[in-house]
Amino acid sequence: DQLNTRPSKSRPGTQRSCDGHTNIMPLSLLRSWRSCARPLLWPPQLRYLRSDAALEAIAKAAEERTPAVVLYNYPSFSGAFSALFAYLFHSSLKIPCLVLPFSSVVPLRVDDLCVEGLRTCYLLDFIGPKEFAVELSRKTASEVICFDHRKSALSKLPHPEEPSGKVTFHIDLGKSSSSAVYEYFSSKLKDVTSTDENAAAKSLVDINSQDRVESLLRYLEDGDLRCWRFPDIKAFSIGISEWRSKLNCITNPHMYKQLLVMSVGELIAQGNSHISTRKDAAMEFVGKAFKLQLGRGLYGECLGVRADSNPDLSDEIGRELSLRSAAAGLR
Repeated sequence: DQLNTRPSKSRPGTQRSCDGHTNIMPLSLLRSWRSCARPLLWPPQLRYLRSDAALEAIAKAAEERTPAVVLYNYPSFSGAFSALFAYLFHSSLKIPCLVLPFSSVVPLRVDDLCVEGLRTCYLLDFIGPKEFAVELSRKTASEVICFDHRKSALSKLPHPEEPSGKVTFHIDLGKSSSSAVYEYFSSKLKDVTSTDENAAAKSLVDINSQDRVESLLRYLEDGDLRCWRFPDIKAFSIGISEWRSKLNCITNPHMYKQLLVMSVGELIAQGNSHISTRKDAAMEFVGKAFKLQLGRGLYGECLGVRADSNPDLSDEIGRELSLRSAAAGLR
């Protein structure tokens, strides 16, 4: 086994304080929420990741003796970009490869993945339940290569003294999975083409797109590692979040093309537009603010608004009310 672990450098605390304002849910909203709450209908809505389409794709891969299977964490952007890089690598070398999303909710099973002819299986941005990778390697006699950046992954590793077959874990707490996978397949493609005299030198991503893709990976890593150091990282996170529903390569066959054309600048612009729209909507309510006595005045006064019709704006409204209350000398 190969275990690559490295602590994150100068990571901030995992908990961050906000601006101190407190939001109180109106009684009418609370009652409405309780009356609308219903048990989730499970598993029909959540079963689609282990869908007939996914199982049919696996069956077809078995018939065609597909040598490589790629499972990526869903719905994770780091997982989706990792899947993109795996797809680009295998496509460049014309190696058949099956790519599937993997979720901890009704996940694919080891028995589902026993594909005849399978030589390599990649687990990207996750290592699966405990013993999953080891059992997969044992049952398929294939090499299993895992990438993850989460500290929780360390607890799922097999004991060093336990036999784990042909399993390699790349766990780097200081680098996001998407960045690690990008470097891995870029290096692997370079090695393959450099040893083949008949093969032209290739890059994983088109040379004209490299800077844009690598910039996007740095922003993803800043969020994945909870650093939040990059400028406009909040706007970037909001802008890219609108794409989360499109990260299933089975239901969205255009996922790879969509990921390849993403740019940090456009995502930040989308995020800022979203923030501005929400702030403008919140200001309409804040303009109708009135004073409230706390404990019949024993605990002072604060500003409040009636916003039952727009509970989604509670964060923006609460933040602005706290600033205005402080400026007016209120609680």
